[in-house]
Amino acid sequence: MIAGVDEAGRGPVVGPLVIAVVAGDGEALRRLGVRDSKKLTPGAREVLYREVLRVSECVNYVVVEPYEVDRYASRGLLNALELDYTARLIELCPADVYYVDSPDVDADRYGSGLSFLTGRRVVALHKGEKVPQVAAASIVAKVVRDRLLEVVKREVGDFGSGYPSDRKTVEWLRAGLVPRECVRWSWGTVGKLFK
Repeated sequence: MIAGVDEAGRGPVVGPLVIAVVAGDGEALRRLGVRDSKKLTPGAREVLYREVLRVSECVNYVVVEPYEVDRYASRGLLNALELDYTARLIELCPADVYYVDSPDVDADRYGSGLSFLTGRRVVALHKGEKVPQVAAASIVAKVVRDRLLEVVKREVGDFGSGYPSDRKTVEWLRAGLVPRECVRWSWGTVGKLFK
């Protein structure tokens, strides 16, 4: 059994980080057309999300709220955050090997860290979405994150993508319209806005 792990929302200034794991038959996932979630439209991701749930042996995810991201990021430990939460996910989905899209520039170091923490065989890769299970995990993480952001937007209005490069997001942050608990206060974007 092969499992894949990927995340969505590492870089935004608004919203959670979502990390997902998918274990299952790579050929079945490949036939669905899974690939990096960034290369799919929101509608295509939703369709594939349902199909991934249907054909996979195990699917799970963790939502890391902005305050928790801040707790790690303010100390320069964003990779450690992903190590911690990814190790927890690996425990939830049994597999023989886990392929992980590495956030660390040194993929081998990241994979070794996960292997040490979990006692499992982990292979960390850059551009890990070439492994169908990682691509499926990418889709799951992105759909879950997008759905969570939509809940907030229904309550407060459309604040944009949540990324620091999005003018609309920055305008909403400057005006104080994004709920405080949804903001990553340790991000430089926020510091520049409120100097």
